[in-house]
Amino acid sequence: MKLKIIVTLILLTFFLVGCAAAPKAETAPENPETHLGAGFRYSTYGVRGEPGPEYWASVGERMAAKFPGATPEAIWIIGNIYGNGTYLNFPCETDDPNIRCGHFDMNEEALTLFDQLGFHIWLQVEAGNADMEELIDLVLDRYGHHSSVVGFGVDIEWYKSPEGPLGVPITDEEAARWVTAVRKHNPDYRIFLKHWELEWTPPNERDGILFINDHQEFDSLEAMIENFSAWGEHFEGYPVGYQFGYLSDRVWWGDFDDPAGEIGNAILEQIPNTAALFWVDFTVMDVFPPEDN
Repeated sequence: MKLKIIVTLILLTFFLVGCAAAPKAETAPENPETHLGAGFRYSTYGVRGEPGPEYWASVGERMAAKFPGATPEAIWIIGNIYGNGTYLNFPCETDDPNIRCGHFDMNEEALTLFDQLGFHIWLQVEAGNADMEELIDLVLDRYGHHSSVVGFGVDIEWYKSPEGPLGVPITDEEAARWVTAVRKHNPDYRIFLKHWELEWTPPNERDGILFINDHQEFDSLEAMIENFSAWGEHFEGYPVGYQFGYLSDRVWWGDFDDPAGEIGNAILEQIPNTAALFWVDFTVMDVFPPEDN
């Protein structure tokens, strides 16, 4: 009897040790930063006339439909470079001499529609010398109630560079400060930083940031993918996005049957941390004709 008890205890010990040593299978939680969004870039100067919110909503839906599982997503520019600072296309009040406020709200109707359709919207500014944290507060105080808004975007080429599209490199401290500023409005908000030169992005700061490459003037799709891949590799493990469809590249993508789909899928095949794809408004009506709504 004693022998049976001893054998049983030994076997039970081996079983418990084996269970403790066996690796546990873990399911990684879904990371919203790497969920794919696909849509467009919007500005008040990118197309002739104003086709209206319904058209832009159709573009977002048609673009996202090209990539299974993608959410319609857009860069919605609400602050254009103006003099030494920026012009916001909605009414506001500020003491910053580099921020000019509009007389009419040009965004509310579209954002309300995007809320209803489940879009993700980034509100972007071309800051010039305007105070960035003041811009963040003005923009998100105005539009933070919209469920479609996911964050705030900075076009680096116009940051502290009102005289021309180049910008100045963003420091780690600036990037972290801007992320903190948007998260005061909503802890889930992020920022994007957009440029075509890696040296203009923060050297180490990554938390809460989507890094967008808007390079253009490529000789071919292969040249574009080579450049975009280097961007993705530099930010390996962190979300990146791409803005494409420029007139300067139309010499080659104009021959494609489905330019947005073919370019987007080529990016996704080569760059696994791609989180966002945006077709620019300069050619959007050619690729997404209004009559196809």
